[in-house]
Amino acid sequence: MATQTSTRVIIRKATEADLDAIAELITPFVEQGLLLERTYDELEEWQGNFFVADLDGKIVGCAALEVYSRKLAEVRSLAVAKEVQGMGVGRALVHACVDLAQERGILEVMAITASEEFFRSCGFDFNTPNLKKAMFFQTGS
Repeated sequence: MATQTSTRVIIRKATEADLDAIAELITPFVEQGLLLERTYDELEEWQGNFFVADLDGKIVGCAALEVYSRKLAEVRSLAVAKEVQGMGVGRALVHACVDLAQERGILEVMAITASEEFFRSCGFDFNTPNLKKAMFFQTGS
């Protein structure tokens, strides 16, 4: 399942060979506090649910679908290199994750984000049809 977002960017499933590039891509976002840090083991574990944006052989975006149950999954580790932001790469990565969830019969996909408007533009909303909301309790710093 490969999707083209422009004449040169291709969205595809990640391979083991992409894991170092994914780790490198998300590092600045982790350092800025925009993404949670991921270990190499986590990246390896999620490889089957990870998508990358490939621009002429360079990984310029990534996103993973973490499946919690048949009912719920989450878009995780969405990162897009600055040079391709605004080109639809992030949206295509999110849609690849949502499509995978639909293929697997998962009922809901959530995103925990500081980019509310971006996810709204991808069709996400705060409430599910039965008005449930996600709530959090912080146990650490």
